[in-house]
Amino acid sequence: MLRLALALCWITGLSAQQPPIASGAKPAVAAASSVTSSGKPEPDPVSTRHSIVAGGKTLNYTVTTGRLPIVNEQTDAVEAHMFFVAHTLNSDQAKGKRPLLISFNGGPGSSSVWMHLGMIGPKRVRMMDDGAYPPPPFVLEDNPHTFLQYADLVFIDPVGTGYSRAATAELGRKFFGVQGDIASVGEFIRLYLTRYDRWASPLYMIGESYGTFRAAGIAGYLVERGVAFNGVMLISTILNFQTARFNKGNDLPNQLFLPTYTAIAWYHKKLPPELQKADLRKALKESEEYAQNEYPAVLAKGDRLTEAERKAAIDKLHRLTGLDRAYIDQNDLRIEIQRFTKELRRSDGHTVGRLDGRLDGVEGLNGAETPQFDPSMTAIRAPYTALFVDYVRTALNYKSDLQYYILGGGIGPWDYGAGGQNQYADTSDALRQAFAKNPYMKLYVGFGYYDLATPYFAAEYTLSHMGLPKTYQNSITRSYFESGHMFYIHKPSLERVSREIGEFISKSLPK
Repeated sequence: MLRLALALCWITGLSAQQPPIASGAKPAVAAASSVTSSGKPEPDPVSTRHSIVAGGKTLNYTVTTGRLPIVNEQTDAVEAHMFFVAHTLNSDQAKGKRPLLISFNGGPGSSSVWMHLGMIGPKRVRMMDDGAYPPPPFVLEDNPHTFLQYADLVFIDPVGTGYSRAATAELGRKFFGVQGDIASVGEFIRLYLTRYDRWASPLYMIGESYGTFRAAGIAGYLVERGVAFNGVMLISTILNFQTARFNKGNDLPNQLFLPTYTAIAWYHKKLPPELQKADLRKALKESEEYAQNEYPAVLAKGDRLTEAERKAAIDKLHRLTGLDRAYIDQNDLRIEIQRFTKELRRSDGHTVGRLDGRLDGVEGLNGAETPQFDPSMTAIRAPYTALFVDYVRTALNYKSDLQYYILGGGIGPWDYGAGGQNQYADTSDALRQAFAKNPYMKLYVGFGYYDLATPYFAAEYTLSHMGLPKTYQNSITRSYFESGHMFYIHKPSLERVSREIGEFISKSLPK
């Protein structure tokens, strides 16, 4: 089992609690190499002080930024360094009693920057109000909806993301997979609680996208190691990869993605007039009912469908997706994500986003089968990358020559380790076991209606098939947003999710 150790040059007598910090504190400089074999010790985390007005109050807080080594328990060898940014309120509250929220994003291969600078942290990337690409130069502004109002915050970059690195390429394989990822992030959490005296704090964990898959696994992993969470929050959820893999013989995604196709077609006014004039929920209800009842039977029949049955299915799918009947027929009643995002607005010369179907883009090759890029990813990648690197170096005083892997570039092939074909990994049972072993745990799940990366109906399917006893059903809070995968880039959604998370934490605190 992996365990973490403090940085090798931890100064003798330095308290794990933050000491008084001068505004001009000397920055820690990360070694150019991710390993200590060069003989250079890893610098201590560096702390800086800040303030923000949120919730009508001035919050004074300390940010601690650095990397902690992951050490092999058997050999004592440093196998990786994990980067983190921790925000702790400077308050008179009893030591270690304030709620602590652990945050990470997904990918796999994504850093924690998206929720950090988009929803949770005290700083936020300024986007257009609907989440569209902002005009450069990009701006980092105060986030009056920061979750720091409710809890201290720790953002973790898993190995191979952000500034986190495996000691060698060979060792990287140990972390680039379902089990190694859960073990290393879980062990980081355990050591952070130890080194910063937070074992007595109410604990919360929030993950987004693949981070929800990780969070479910960690909840089950850590409960066996003495770490129980008061609450787990899943933002844009995927727990079972069978719901999202468009493989031959697996028709589950075809039915579970359909309501999101309907939502995006409704947003772009591509549905038939009588359905288009209905509100979104009414259109979704019709799509959900077909996806859950008739559509699975249609898909199961395959070539045994009669001509009348096939025509009826084509007509219904045309009604619910806005796609041309001939196109639906040519694709055998099955529409894969990339084909949908290219085809929906082909006649307009536009494509729609996978992460957020509200956002669209223009490409040169309108006759291509699939999009050249995802306009919803393009909208966020450049602003978040530039502003995070500037923020961590200037405001947080942490200097590193390493490339910050914001999304991809730092990991190798991912080992899903399931199904005999390295697919269909599933952590929903780990989440069920966490509930069973920690009956006080609460769950918040946030869904974006226009999210094709982790469609809301697919997530609902998994939650309803995880075998959770009815006793725990009231422990789950569900919330739906008229936005996409990162629904918080939509300003009204950010305001609502912050309010809801505050209520969720308050209600789940021990009385």
